[in-house]
Amino acid sequence: MLATFEKAALEAGKAILEVYRAGYAVALKQDQSPVTLADERAEHIILDYLTRDFPDIPAIAEESVAAGRIPDIRGRSFFLVDPLDGTREFIEHRDEFTVNIAYIHNGAPVAGIVFAPALGIAFTGEGGEARKLVISDNFTVSDRSIIAVRGRPDRLLALASRCNSSPRTDSFLAENAVSACTSIGSSLKFCLLAEGKADVYPRFTRTMEWDTAAGDAVLRAAGGSTVTLDGHPLAYGKTDQSEDSDFANPNFICWGGKKNLVDA
Repeated sequence: MLATFEKAALEAGKAILEVYRAGYAVALKQDQSPVTLADERAEHIILDYLTRDFPDIPAIAEESVAAGRIPDIRGRSFFLVDPLDGTREFIEHRDEFTVNIAYIHNGAPVAGIVFAPALGIAFTGEGGEARKLVISDNFTVSDRSIIAVRGRPDRLLALASRCNSSPRTDSFLAENAVSACTSIGSSLKFCLLAEGKADVYPRFTRTMEWDTAAGDAVLRAAGGSTVTLDGHPLAYGKTDQSEDSDFANPNFICWGGKKNLVDA
Protein backbone atom coordinates (compact mmCIF):
# COMPACT_ATOMS: atom_id res chain seq x y z
CA MET A 1 0.00 0.00 0.00
CA LEU A 2 2.80 2.45 0.82
CA ALA A 3 4.19 1.97 -2.68
CA THR A 4 0.97 3.38 -4.13
CA PHE A 5 0.91 6.17 -1.55
CA GLU A 6 4.46 7.09 -2.46
CA LYS A 7 3.81 7.26 -6.19
CA ALA A 8 0.62 9.25 -5.70
CA ALA A 9 2.17 11.70 -3.25
CA LEU A 10 5.24 12.35 -5.38
CA GLU A 11 3.19 12.99 -8.51
CA ALA A 12 0.78 15.20 -6.59
CA GLY A 13 3.68 17.10 -5.05
CA LYS A 14 5.15 17.73 -8.47
CA ALA A 15 1.84 19.18 -9.65
CA ILE A 16 1.63 21.36 -6.55
CA LEU A 17 5.10 22.79 -7.09
CA GLU A 18 4.28 23.63 -10.70
CA VAL A 19 1.37 25.77 -9.48
CA TYR A 20 3.43 27.14 -6.57
CA ARG A 21 6.16 28.40 -8.87
CA ALA A 22 3.92 29.65 -11.66
CA GLY A 23 1.52 31.71 -9.54
CA TYR A 24 -2.08 30.91 -8.76
CA ALA A 25 -5.48 32.26 -7.84
CA VAL A 26 -7.00 31.68 -4.43
CA ALA A 27 -10.69 30.96 -3.88
CA LEU A 28 -12.72 30.53 -0.71
CA LYS A 29 -14.74 27.41 0.03
CA GLN A 30 -18.13 27.55 1.71
CA ASP A 31 -16.48 27.41 5.14
CA GLN A 32 -14.28 30.39 4.12
CA SER A 33 -11.09 28.33 4.09
CA PRO A 34 -8.80 28.94 1.10
CA VAL A 35 -8.38 26.58 -1.85
CA THR A 36 -6.15 26.79 -4.92
CA LEU A 37 -5.74 25.00 -8.23
CA ALA A 38 -2.93 23.04 -6.59
CA ASP A 39 -5.36 21.46 -4.07
CA GLU A 40 -7.67 20.36 -6.85
CA ARG A 41 -4.99 18.97 -9.16
CA ALA A 42 -3.27 17.08 -6.38
CA GLU A 43 -6.49 15.50 -5.13
CA HIS A 44 -7.42 14.34 -8.63
CA ILE A 45 -4.01 12.66 -9.01
CA ILE A 46 -4.18 10.92 -5.64
CA LEU A 47 -7.73 9.66 -6.06
CA ASP A 48 -6.87 8.27 -9.50
CA TYR A 49 -4.07 6.18 -7.95
CA LEU A 50 -6.20 4.96 -5.04
CA THR A 51 -9.17 4.09 -7.24
CA ARG A 52 -6.97 2.19 -9.69
CA ASP A 53 -5.06 0.15 -7.10
CA PHE A 54 -7.75 -0.21 -4.40
CA PRO A 55 -11.13 0.09 -6.13
CA ASP A 56 -13.06 -1.39 -3.20
CA ILE A 57 -11.74 1.01 -0.54
CA PRO A 58 -13.58 4.35 -0.26
CA ALA A 59 -11.65 7.60 0.08
CA ILE A 60 -12.56 10.65 2.11
CA ALA A 61 -10.74 13.58 0.50
CA GLU A 62 -10.91 17.19 1.63
CA GLU A 63 -11.93 18.88 -1.61
CA SER A 64 -14.38 16.11 -2.51
CA VAL A 65 -16.06 16.49 0.87
CA ALA A 66 -16.30 20.25 0.30
CA ALA A 67 -18.05 19.48 -3.00
CA GLY A 68 -20.49 17.09 -1.31
CA ARG A 69 -18.93 13.83 -2.58
CA ILE A 70 -18.79 11.76 0.60
CA PRO A 71 -18.83 7.96 0.45
CA ASP A 72 -20.34 6.01 3.33
CA ILE A 73 -17.42 4.63 5.36
CA ARG A 74 -19.29 3.45 8.44
CA GLY A 75 -18.02 0.02 9.44
CA ARG A 76 -15.39 0.04 6.69
CA SER A 77 -11.70 0.67 6.26
CA PHE A 78 -11.04 3.78 4.18
CA PHE A 79 -8.51 6.34 2.98
CA LEU A 80 -8.14 9.89 4.22
CA VAL A 81 -6.61 12.38 1.80
CA ASP A 82 -5.52 15.97 2.28
CA PRO A 83 -4.00 16.91 -1.09
CA LEU A 84 -2.48 20.13 0.24
CA ASP A 85 -2.21 20.44 3.99
CA GLY A 86 -1.07 23.91 4.95
CA THR A 87 -2.80 25.86 2.21
CA ARG A 88 -2.14 29.06 4.15
CA GLU A 89 1.57 28.26 4.20
CA PHE A 90 1.35 27.63 0.46
CA ILE A 91 -0.40 30.96 -0.15
CA GLU A 92 2.11 32.86 2.00
CA HIS A 93 5.04 31.14 0.24
CA ARG A 94 6.28 29.22 3.25
CA ASP A 95 7.54 25.81 2.22
CA GLU A 96 5.95 23.77 5.03
CA PHE A 97 2.87 22.55 3.12
CA THR A 98 2.43 18.80 2.64
CA VAL A 99 0.60 16.06 0.76
CA ASN A 100 -1.15 13.66 3.17
CA ILE A 101 -2.50 10.16 2.44
CA ALA A 102 -3.55 7.67 5.13
CA TYR A 103 -5.29 4.32 5.45
CA ILE A 104 -7.70 3.88 8.35
CA HIS A 105 -8.53 0.43 9.74
CA ASN A 106 -10.72 -0.11 12.80
CA GLY A 107 -10.61 3.61 13.49
CA ALA A 108 -6.81 3.83 13.58
CA PRO A 109 -4.33 5.26 11.03
CA VAL A 110 -2.26 2.19 10.16
CA ALA A 111 -0.40 3.48 7.09
CA GLY A 112 0.42 6.94 5.85
CA ILE A 113 2.69 9.28 3.95
CA VAL A 114 3.44 12.96 4.47
CA PHE A 115 5.33 14.61 1.61
CA ALA A 116 6.67 18.17 1.78
CA PRO A 117 7.46 18.83 -1.90
CA ALA A 118 9.07 22.24 -1.45
CA LEU A 119 11.41 20.80 1.20
CA GLY A 120 12.23 17.59 -0.67
CA ILE A 121 11.39 15.27 2.22
CA ALA A 122 8.70 12.71 2.96
CA PHE A 123 7.78 10.53 5.92
CA THR A 124 6.04 7.15 5.89
CA GLY A 125 4.66 4.87 8.56
CA GLU A 126 3.24 1.35 8.50
CA GLY A 127 3.49 -1.82 10.56
CA GLY A 128 5.45 -0.29 13.42
CA GLU A 129 8.16 1.16 11.19
CA ALA A 130 8.54 4.81 10.22
CA ARG A 131 10.94 6.18 7.63
CA LYS A 132 12.20 9.53 6.40
CA LEU A 133 12.67 9.83 2.63
CA VAL A 134 14.86 12.33 0.83
CA ILE A 135 13.30 13.30 -2.50
CA SER A 136 15.51 14.44 -5.36
CA ASP A 137 14.72 17.24 -7.80
CA ASN A 138 13.34 14.71 -10.31
CA PHE A 139 10.89 13.40 -7.70
CA THR A 140 12.58 10.09 -7.00
CA VAL A 141 13.65 8.80 -3.59
CA SER A 142 17.39 9.26 -3.09
CA ASP A 143 17.59 8.04 0.51
CA ARG A 144 15.46 6.18 3.08
CA SER A 145 16.22 6.00 6.79
CA ILE A 146 14.34 4.51 9.73
CA ILE A 147 13.20 7.06 12.32
CA ALA A 148 11.84 6.77 15.86
CA VAL A 149 10.71 9.02 18.68
CA ARG A 150 13.27 9.93 21.28
CA GLY A 151 13.16 9.14 24.97
CA ARG A 152 11.54 11.82 27.07
CA PRO A 153 14.19 14.40 28.04
CA ASP A 154 14.23 16.45 31.22
CA ARG A 155 13.37 19.57 29.25
CA LEU A 156 10.53 19.12 26.78
CA LEU A 157 10.47 20.75 23.36
CA ALA A 158 6.94 21.44 22.13
CA LEU A 159 5.60 22.13 18.68
CA ALA A 160 2.70 24.47 17.95
CA SER A 161 0.69 25.32 14.89
CA ARG A 162 2.01 28.44 13.17
CA CYS A 163 -1.47 29.65 12.23
CA ASN A 164 -3.66 28.21 15.01
CA SER A 165 -2.18 28.91 18.40
CA SER A 166 -4.46 29.55 21.38
CA PRO A 167 -4.36 30.66 25.02
CA ARG A 168 -5.08 27.07 26.01
CA THR A 169 -1.89 26.00 24.23
CA ASP A 170 0.06 28.53 26.29
CA SER A 171 -1.50 27.15 29.47
CA PHE A 172 -0.61 23.57 28.51
CA LEU A 173 3.00 24.53 27.89
CA ALA A 174 3.24 26.24 31.27
CA GLU A 175 1.56 23.38 33.14
CA ASN A 176 3.86 20.76 31.60
CA ALA A 177 7.08 22.71 32.19
CA VAL A 178 7.88 22.89 28.50
CA SER A 179 11.17 24.73 28.09
CA ALA A 180 10.82 25.76 24.44
CA CYS A 181 8.20 25.83 21.71
CA THR A 182 8.71 25.88 17.96
CA SER A 183 5.96 26.93 15.54
CA ILE A 184 5.61 25.09 12.25
CA GLY A 185 2.79 24.51 9.78
CA SER A 186 0.98 21.46 8.43
CA SER A 187 1.50 17.78 9.33
CA LEU A 188 5.24 18.27 9.69
CA LYS A 189 4.68 18.65 13.44
CA PHE A 190 3.79 14.95 13.67
CA CYS A 191 6.86 14.08 11.63
CA LEU A 192 9.28 16.10 13.76
CA LEU A 193 8.01 14.19 16.78
CA ALA A 194 8.40 10.93 14.85
CA GLU A 195 12.04 11.58 14.03
CA GLY A 196 12.89 12.54 17.60
CA LYS A 197 13.32 16.29 17.12
CA ALA A 198 10.59 17.32 19.57
CA ASP A 199 8.52 15.83 22.38
CA VAL A 200 4.93 17.09 22.39
CA TYR A 201 2.39 18.80 20.15
CA PRO A 202 -0.83 19.98 21.83
CA ARG A 203 -3.73 21.01 19.58
CA PHE A 204 -6.64 22.94 21.07
CA THR A 205 -8.10 24.43 17.91
CA ARG A 206 -10.20 22.70 15.27
CA THR A 207 -8.79 20.11 12.87
CA MET A 208 -10.33 17.59 10.51
CA GLU A 209 -9.37 13.93 10.19
CA TRP A 210 -7.67 14.43 6.81
CA ASP A 211 -5.44 17.06 8.45
CA THR A 212 -4.05 14.62 10.99
CA ALA A 213 -4.35 11.01 9.80
CA ALA A 214 -1.19 10.66 7.70
CA GLY A 215 1.06 12.40 10.22
CA ASP A 216 -0.55 10.42 13.02
CA ALA A 217 0.18 7.17 11.15
CA VAL A 218 3.85 8.16 10.89
CA LEU A 219 4.03 9.15 14.55
CA ARG A 220 2.41 5.95 15.82
CA ALA A 221 4.67 3.81 13.62
CA ALA A 222 7.67 5.65 15.11
CA GLY A 223 6.58 4.82 18.66
CA GLY A 224 4.63 7.95 19.55
CA SER A 225 0.97 8.48 20.36
CA THR A 226 -1.90 10.85 19.63
CA VAL A 227 -4.49 11.02 22.38
CA THR A 228 -7.60 12.98 23.23
CA LEU A 229 -7.77 14.94 26.47
CA ASP A 230 -9.19 11.90 28.28
CA GLY A 231 -6.11 9.90 27.30
CA HIS A 232 -7.67 7.65 24.66
CA PRO A 233 -6.16 7.23 21.18
CA LEU A 234 -7.54 9.70 18.65
CA ALA A 235 -10.06 7.77 16.55
CA TYR A 236 -10.94 8.18 12.87
CA GLY A 237 -14.16 7.73 10.95
CA LYS A 238 -16.16 9.97 13.28
CA THR A 239 -19.57 10.47 11.66
CA ASP A 240 -22.97 11.53 13.01
CA GLN A 241 -21.35 13.67 15.67
CA SER A 242 -23.95 15.66 17.57
CA GLU A 243 -21.44 18.26 18.72
CA ASP A 244 -19.60 18.79 15.43
CA SER A 245 -19.54 17.92 11.75
CA ASP A 246 -18.51 14.55 10.35
CA PHE A 247 -14.76 13.90 10.48
CA ALA A 248 -14.03 16.77 12.85
CA ASN A 249 -11.43 16.02 15.53
CA PRO A 250 -11.65 16.86 19.22
CA ASN A 251 -8.72 18.52 20.94
CA PHE A 252 -5.72 16.22 21.18
CA ILE A 253 -2.10 15.91 22.28
CA CYS A 254 0.68 14.17 20.37
CA TRP A 255 3.53 12.71 22.37
CA GLY A 256 6.91 11.54 21.19
CA GLY A 257 8.57 9.28 23.75
CA LYS A 258 5.86 9.58 26.36
CA LYS A 259 3.00 7.09 26.21
CA ASN A 260 -0.18 8.62 27.61
CA LEU A 261 -2.89 6.08 26.83
CA VAL A 262 -5.76 5.01 29.04
CA ASP A 263 -6.06 1.24 29.34
CA ALA A 264 -8.74 0.06 26.92
